[in-house]
Amino acid sequence: MQKDSNKGYIALLGWSLSAVEAAETFDRRYVVVAPDWAEDYCEKHDIPYVSWNFERLNDRSMEIAETLKGMGVDVAIPLFEETVEWAGAINSVLLDSPRLYGQSLLLRDKALMKRRAQLGGIRVGIFEEAHDKEDVIRFLKRVNQTLLKLDGDPNDPIHLKAFDKAGCLGHRVIRTPDEVDTIPDEEFPVLMESHLDGWEFAVEAWIHNGKIAFLNISEYVTLGYSVFVPASPELERYREQITTQIEKLIKAFDIEFGLIHPEYFVTNDGEMYFGEVAYRPPGFKVFELLERVYGFNAYQASMLVFDPKTTEEEVKAFFPKEVVDADGFAGCFGVYPRRRVVSKLEIPEEVEDHPYFESHELTAPLEETVTKRTAFGTHWGLIYFKGDEAQRMKDLLKHMEDLDFYV
Repeated sequence: MQKDSNKGYIALLGWSLSAVEAAETFDRRYVVVAPDWAEDYCEKHDIPYVSWNFERLNDRSMEIAETLKGMGVDVAIPLFEETVEWAGAINSVLLDSPRLYGQSLLLRDKALMKRRAQLGGIRVGIFEEAHDKEDVIRFLKRVNQTLLKLDGDPNDPIHLKAFDKAGCLGHRVIRTPDEVDTIPDEEFPVLMESHLDGWEFAVEAWIHNGKIAFLNISEYVTLGYSVFVPASPELERYREQITTQIEKLIKAFDIEFGLIHPEYFVTNDGEMYFGEVAYRPPGFKVFELLERVYGFNAYQASMLVFDPKTTEEEVKAFFPKEVVDADGFAGCFGVYPRRRVVSKLEIPEEVEDHPYFESHELTAPLEETVTKRTAFGTHWGLIYFKGDEAQRMKDLLKHMEDLDFYV
């Protein structure tokens, strides 16, 4: 596509074919910043490319910012959790705004993030950092003591999360002191959180000049397994409250532009609790689901709001109207083998024959023994659905959990 030199020049941090394809068909100039293994592919397909390995920020970190600045790049967009800090460091140079680096640290470290949210008057559960197993046992006991549990009552669970990993990676649910023994020492330090009983959901909000340009509510059917967009009418009735929460978040984290992907809980009495926030595209192919129902490319949406040269008029013209412009509901299900030993992929007929079924990206098993999941593991592939009714979508995604895809 013809590139407009009056618009911003964008650096995509990390390798994502979906993001590259979106950039190819968008009017902004772009360059991909990715590890050296992407070089051959980029050369072969004429993709503008700069090699950089995203190790921990170190003395050489400024090199990439200076390289991009020398090329005339205006802004860097993080595509993965591991590149959020890099985007902050690079953009603090490109946009001459040192606070962007500090902001990116808040958006990476789950403990700092919770503290900042609390300071901004946002409700969070009880949380603490653990440096060893004794800390976890102490926290488990203290949380349950606070909840006035009696001897013999089952414990309320606590959640353990890695400080700086994406979503479910490294997420464990602990109910008893015995389960603490299963945590490898190398996973410490971790963030510990009390369990929030409520309806967990996620938000994707594109922000331009400190204001929400488009806000999607993603509904989890089962966390780690399934999600659909837009949310059901039951969850959408909280939209006004959710929008207020996102505005608080924008203010608390001083966010002027970009895409945020926070997670919240709404409790039975309608209170909203903040879980965490990411400054990058969500997992579970939510961008693709959004395109399926709204028709806009969510990667291009991110390029639009990140670009300092984008006008208000462009933003207004780009985004559809939330919910009312959605053409049905799009959902996906992450498949985990339910057996310990598998030999082949077999999609149940009832799945392929369902009117909502669209496609899948499951592949034949590479090995026969299924690795035991210690925490929230990585799914083996996604199945995509689209249909007209939210409740039917929800029931369908829930039912998928009872089916065997690998036998």
